[in-house]
Amino acid sequence: MSDFATVQDVIDLQRPLTQEEQARVTKIIPLICDTLRVMGRDIGLDMDAKIAADPAYASVCKLVTTDIVIRAIRVSTEGEPMAQESQAALGYSWSGTSAVAGGGIANSIMNNDKKRLGLLKQRAGMIKLYETTRN
Repeated sequence: MSDFATVQDVIDLQRPLTQEEQARVTKIIPLICDTLRVMGRDIGLDMDAKIAADPAYASVCKLVTTDIVIRAIRVSTEGEPMAQESQAALGYSWSGTSAVAGGGIANSIMNNDKKRLGLLKQRAGMIKLYETTRN
Protein backbone atom coordinates (compact mmCIF):
# COMPACT_ATOMS: atom_id res chain seq x y z
CA MET A 1 0.00 0.00 0.00
CA SER A 2 1.93 2.99 -1.27
CA ASP A 3 1.00 6.61 -1.72
CA PHE A 4 -0.73 7.69 -4.92
CA ALA A 5 1.85 10.45 -5.54
CA THR A 6 5.26 11.56 -4.32
CA VAL A 7 6.77 14.93 -3.50
CA GLN A 8 8.58 14.78 -6.85
CA ASP A 9 5.24 14.22 -8.62
CA VAL A 10 3.89 17.40 -6.99
CA ILE A 11 6.97 19.31 -8.16
CA ASP A 12 6.82 17.85 -11.69
CA LEU A 13 3.06 18.19 -12.21
CA GLN A 14 2.26 21.36 -10.28
CA ARG A 15 5.07 23.74 -9.31
CA PRO A 16 8.43 23.98 -7.55
CA LEU A 17 8.20 23.78 -3.76
CA THR A 18 10.20 25.51 -1.07
CA GLN A 19 11.99 23.38 1.54
CA GLU A 20 9.25 24.16 4.07
CA GLU A 21 6.53 23.17 1.58
CA GLN A 22 8.36 19.95 0.73
CA ALA A 23 8.43 19.04 4.42
CA ARG A 24 4.67 19.70 4.68
CA VAL A 25 3.92 17.77 1.48
CA THR A 26 5.86 14.76 2.76
CA LYS A 27 3.48 14.60 5.73
CA ILE A 28 0.30 15.58 3.85
CA ILE A 29 0.45 13.03 1.00
CA PRO A 30 -0.04 9.91 3.20
CA LEU A 31 -2.96 11.59 4.99
CA ILE A 32 -4.69 12.46 1.72
CA CYS A 33 -4.12 8.96 0.31
CA ASP A 34 -5.53 7.33 3.45
CA THR A 35 -8.53 9.66 3.40
CA LEU A 36 -9.25 8.74 -0.23
CA ARG A 37 -8.84 5.03 0.58
CA VAL A 38 -11.36 5.30 3.42
CA MET A 39 -13.81 7.12 1.12
CA GLY A 40 -13.38 4.30 -1.38
CA ARG A 41 -13.84 1.63 1.27
CA ASP A 42 -17.09 3.31 2.37
CA ILE A 43 -18.59 2.72 -1.08
CA GLY A 44 -17.00 -0.70 -1.61
CA LEU A 45 -14.12 0.40 -3.86
CA ASP A 46 -10.63 -1.01 -3.24
CA MET A 47 -8.55 1.78 -4.75
CA ASP A 48 -5.23 -0.08 -4.39
CA ALA A 49 -6.56 -3.08 -6.32
CA LYS A 50 -7.99 -0.81 -9.01
CA ILE A 51 -4.66 1.05 -9.30
CA ALA A 52 -2.80 -2.25 -9.69
CA ALA A 53 -5.24 -3.39 -12.39
CA ASP A 54 -5.55 -0.14 -14.35
CA PRO A 55 -2.52 2.14 -15.05
CA ALA A 56 -4.85 4.89 -16.30
CA TYR A 57 -6.65 4.93 -12.93
CA ALA A 58 -3.24 5.13 -11.22
CA SER A 59 -2.44 8.25 -13.28
CA VAL A 60 -5.77 9.84 -12.36
CA CYS A 61 -5.10 9.10 -8.67
CA LYS A 62 -1.68 10.72 -8.97
CA LEU A 63 -3.11 13.82 -10.66
CA VAL A 64 -5.96 14.19 -8.17
CA THR A 65 -3.61 13.72 -5.23
CA THR A 66 -1.23 16.42 -6.48
CA ASP A 67 -4.18 18.79 -7.03
CA ILE A 68 -5.39 18.22 -3.46
CA VAL A 69 -1.87 18.65 -2.05
CA ILE A 70 -1.40 22.01 -3.77
CA ARG A 71 -4.81 23.15 -2.50
CA ALA A 72 -3.91 22.04 1.02
CA ILE A 73 -0.52 23.79 1.16
CA ARG A 74 -1.98 27.00 -0.25
CA VAL A 75 -3.97 27.42 2.96
CA SER A 76 -2.10 29.79 5.22
CA THR A 77 -0.69 28.25 8.38
CA GLU A 78 -0.37 31.62 10.09
CA GLY A 79 -3.49 33.38 11.28
CA GLU A 80 -6.92 33.00 9.77
CA PRO A 81 -7.10 32.81 5.97
CA MET A 82 -9.56 35.45 4.83
CA ALA A 83 -11.41 35.32 1.53
CA GLN A 84 -13.09 38.67 1.97
CA GLU A 85 -12.48 41.52 4.33
CA SER A 86 -14.19 44.85 4.89
CA GLN A 87 -13.12 47.72 7.10
CA ALA A 88 -14.44 51.13 8.01
CA ALA A 89 -12.77 54.07 9.71
CA LEU A 90 -14.54 56.32 12.18
CA GLY A 91 -17.46 53.95 12.74
CA TYR A 92 -15.01 51.27 13.90
CA SER A 93 -16.49 48.53 11.76
CA TRP A 94 -14.79 45.36 10.51
CA SER A 95 -16.04 42.16 8.93
CA GLY A 96 -14.37 39.19 7.30
CA THR A 97 -15.21 35.88 5.67
CA SER A 98 -13.05 32.81 6.21
CA ALA A 99 -11.57 31.30 3.05
CA VAL A 100 -12.04 27.74 4.25
CA ALA A 101 -14.86 27.32 6.72
CA GLY A 102 -13.67 24.72 9.17
CA GLY A 103 -10.31 24.51 7.37
CA GLY A 104 -8.20 21.41 7.38
CA ILE A 105 -6.75 19.09 4.79
CA ALA A 106 -9.94 17.04 4.42
CA ASN A 107 -11.78 20.14 3.20
CA SER A 108 -9.26 20.41 0.35
CA ILE A 109 -10.84 17.34 -1.25
CA MET A 110 -13.52 18.67 -3.58
CA ASN A 111 -16.50 16.86 -5.10
CA ASN A 112 -14.85 17.16 -8.52
CA ASP A 113 -11.88 15.15 -7.20
CA LYS A 114 -14.21 12.50 -5.82
CA LYS A 115 -16.03 12.24 -9.15
CA ARG A 116 -12.77 11.74 -11.07
CA LEU A 117 -11.85 8.87 -8.76
CA GLY A 118 -15.30 7.29 -8.88
CA LEU A 119 -15.96 8.04 -5.21
CA LEU A 120 -19.01 10.21 -5.77
CA LYS A 121 -21.85 8.62 -7.64
CA GLN A 122 -25.53 9.36 -7.74
CA ARG A 123 -27.71 6.95 -5.88
CA ALA A 124 -31.22 6.08 -6.88
CA GLY A 125 -33.85 4.95 -4.47
CA MET A 126 -37.55 4.87 -4.04
CA ILE A 127 -40.04 4.94 -1.28
CA LYS A 128 -43.11 2.77 -1.39
CA LEU A 129 -45.87 5.32 -0.92
CA TYR A 130 -48.86 2.98 -0.69
CA GLU A 131 -49.74 -0.68 -0.64
CA THR A 132 -50.85 -2.27 -3.89
CA THR A 133 -53.01 -4.94 -2.24
CA ARG A 134 -56.15 -4.33 -0.18
CA ASN A 135 -57.45 -6.35 2.69
